[in-house]
Amino acid sequence: MNLGLQGKVAMVAGASRGLGFGVAQALAGEGASVSLLSRDSAAVAEAARRIQQETRTDALPVPGDVRRGEDIERWHDETRRRFGGVDLLFVNSGGPPPGGALGFSDAEWRDAFELLLLSTVRMARAVVPSMRDRKGGSILVGTSSSVKEPIPNLTLSTVLRAGVGALAKSLALELAGEGIRVNQLVPGRIDTDRVRNMDEVNARKNGVTTAEQRARSLATIPLGRYGSADEFGRAAAFLLSDAASYITGSTLQIDGGMIRSVL
Repeated sequence: MNLGLQGKVAMVAGASRGLGFGVAQALAGEGASVSLLSRDSAAVAEAARRIQQETRTDALPVPGDVRRGEDIERWHDETRRRFGGVDLLFVNSGGPPPGGALGFSDAEWRDAFELLLLSTVRMARAVVPSMRDRKGGSILVGTSSSVKEPIPNLTLSTVLRAGVGALAKSLALELAGEGIRVNQLVPGRIDTDRVRNMDEVNARKNGVTTAEQRARSLATIPLGRYGSADEFGRAAAFLLSDAASYITGSTLQIDGGMIRSVL
């Protein structure tokens, strides 16, 4: 299948590793030019170098923090200067710290809001004018399985990502008439640094080894394994592409069957 990504320009947040890198690599492999954002300047430069070497497509590394509006604006400006405009956006960030609802300060709640929800607003606000100029575009918001069912001990993520999911649906309705699609991609347990770290945190909390904790997690996944960033990236590339031209306001789960909800 031709995804129609040749010559497209994509901005991918949190792209130096994990899910963001998987998405950027998949898009570049289909012929899109990619602009990568990450707080780690050395890591994002290395990610861009790898993508260029492996896919022979142009990759722009931009250091910046999604919690800072000025960094998002600068990222967009540098992307437009390099590539002339933006067709695709993958919204992504790290996750807030684990913990229960009553254990966080006001400052920690505000930081999670900036990291997850306000960053999504700012990224969409930055790219939509360029997409309008180009008569269409596609935005894909990476969230979490917590939008389907709360995850114990991840209250900040659960509460704020529910708002992100509602925002993605609202944007889809608002922008559909302009040919701009907005969808949501929900990872289950994808084998990334963050998931491995959460396995370690939960192992300590439950008084078991990390291997035992991982085995417990695997037992909840019908396919019997964690997913890979490559698998997540390929699904993202499809939803962002012209092959998904009649899909907007939708949520796709990449979870090996882990989420039990009907819808």
